[in-house]
Amino acid sequence: MSIANANTSPTMSGVSTTVDNTSTPADRARWVANPPDPPGICRDLIDWLRQTMFPDPTKLFPLKNKTGTAVLGRVLKGVFPILCWGQSYNLGKFKNDVLAGLTLASLCIPQSIGYANLAKLDPQYGLYTSIVPPLVYAILGSSREIAIGPVAIISMLLPTMIQKIQDPAADPFAYRNLVFTTTFFAGIFQAAFGLFRLGFMVDFLSQAAIVGFMGGAAIVIGLQQLKGLLGITHFTNKTDIISVMEAVFASFHHLNNDQWNPLNFIIGSSFLSFILITKLLGKKYKKVFWLPAMAPLVSVILSTLLVFLTRADEHGVKIVKRVPPGLNPISTQNIQIHTPHISQILNAALIVAVVALTEAIAVGRSLASMKGYNIDGNKEMVALGFMNLAGSLTSCYTATGSLSRSAVNFSAGCETPVSNVVMAVTVMISLKMFTKLLYFTPNAILASIILSALPGLVDIHQAYNIWKIDKLDFLACLAAFFGVLFLSVEFGLLLSLVISFAKIIVTSIKPGTEILGKIPGTDTFCDIHQYPMALNTPGVLIVRVKSGLLCFANANFVKDRILRFISSQEASGKGITQFLVIDLSNLMNIDTSGIASLEELHKNLATSGIEMAIANPKWQVIHKLKVSNFVAKLKGRVFLSVGEAVDACLSAKMGAAI
Repeated sequence: MSIANANTSPTMSGVSTTVDNTSTPADRARWVANPPDPPGICRDLIDWLRQTMFPDPTKLFPLKNKTGTAVLGRVLKGVFPILCWGQSYNLGKFKNDVLAGLTLASLCIPQSIGYANLAKLDPQYGLYTSIVPPLVYAILGSSREIAIGPVAIISMLLPTMIQKIQDPAADPFAYRNLVFTTTFFAGIFQAAFGLFRLGFMVDFLSQAAIVGFMGGAAIVIGLQQLKGLLGITHFTNKTDIISVMEAVFASFHHLNNDQWNPLNFIIGSSFLSFILITKLLGKKYKKVFWLPAMAPLVSVILSTLLVFLTRADEHGVKIVKRVPPGLNPISTQNIQIHTPHISQILNAALIVAVVALTEAIAVGRSLASMKGYNIDGNKEMVALGFMNLAGSLTSCYTATGSLSRSAVNFSAGCETPVSNVVMAVTVMISLKMFTKLLYFTPNAILASIILSALPGLVDIHQAYNIWKIDKLDFLACLAAFFGVLFLSVEFGLLLSLVISFAKIIVTSIKPGTEILGKIPGTDTFCDIHQYPMALNTPGVLIVRVKSGLLCFANANFVKDRILRFISSQEASGKGITQFLVIDLSNLMNIDTSGIASLEELHKNLATSGIEMAIANPKWQVIHKLKVSNFVAKLKGRVFLSVGEAVDACLSAKMGAAI
């Protein structure tokens, strides 16, 4: 055999074998029926561990022509992205980052105070969370535009789950310690996901579930702000819409000792209108992107000055009062690892970790795509995990990437994560020098700032697209939305996860079969319902199994469906079926029940004089069929393609006729 007529192909052992280009259909049928043994469970596990621990060993550990210093440099650049973008950093980029960071700080300071209030913590803890996590992320993070700090969703999730263990009103110090503990374990979960490359776990939250969850959570957060907007002192700890509206109704009708105060509502609604108007102007005129970013800080300054000059706090206007000056105190001693509620804390930490990762990675990837670069999801998880670990030890609660502030950072022209550093330094200066000015800040203005950030979380357009594309996805979206709205945040999330998993299971084992016909003028066989011009082959019924798994859940259904196809073919006058060709190209795996159903189908066909053939089986499938001796029962009727199977059937038919 000449070299020109041969190809070299690798085998499982790594040894090259020579394959003749002039192979016959019989040769190809033998190749299909006699493949090497597929990798076993142990081999799959070893490969998974190697890919997990060393995803790209050639980059991390080049073996040839590299000094130890070069190898160390590669490793450090892989761990610390700042060493990569820092090499090309210059004064021009620094100027852009400073402008973006100052713009970011003007939005971050009032939002952080408001989110701390939402998390049922003192205002300074929101500001603390805007210092340490952004600084850590600037060193470890790979996204250039993402803005790190407290966000509305996490600020609502934490009290929703932790106040079941400890009432923040009864013992705020114990509650705060549990928040730090939850943040500590959330950081561990996030870092572990990244280190062991378990990012796929975050993808269990489907896009539909996220849209529904975010929409429901936005409405719940908005309802919670009625406490500050109306000046109500005592408010329900429940988050469902019914409990919140009952509390509001009671305050309006004086059904308890805590009634609403109209001055709070006037101040809050007035500045809410101002902030929303600036947002509309910012969207309409891109050059004034700084206007909506500055509006919350301007609102805080003006409202604080108004309350101070009029002494409105003496007339029922609720104010922030004292915010202690100084930087983040160490909170190592506040981590309650040995708490009797550790199982509940771990459950809350896992939920918070996954939701925080989902929001941050979604924001980071969308902004990175606009700038034309990619971010490594696993590196982002490591960065977010370590920043929350550091934050939990320095009086911070769980931080993540903020959608609204990241959009402002992007619009302000940030170049690198240095904008996060500038923002953190600005917050540090504010904590050291300006906290006394926050004493007369009304709670209503903090509520209005949070309310102004919520419309971006309710994506009606995306929900409509989900409805048009996939009704099951839309069901998961609705489950998350109404579950959060009428039951609880974690129940809505759990319900959407259950529906998403159910969809995966149903789709993976859904028993599907279709009859194939030949497209005129081609050698392609397609579904006759999708392509009405496809031609049937007389005497040959071609069926494709659409499920990726033939197992106990669907095997008998598929078998019965094929037998009905044969009966209907004869009943409709299309002739007697002499051969059945089953296309297994979509079938990824098969279990013992699936093999048993094929054997039973083969027996039923044999009693009717119908011969059975299979085409294009996958590696795992043909291996199991061969081990179970099913291939031997087919007497060699195993083919590489449907076309070759049909040609063989027609040849056998003609031979029998002769």
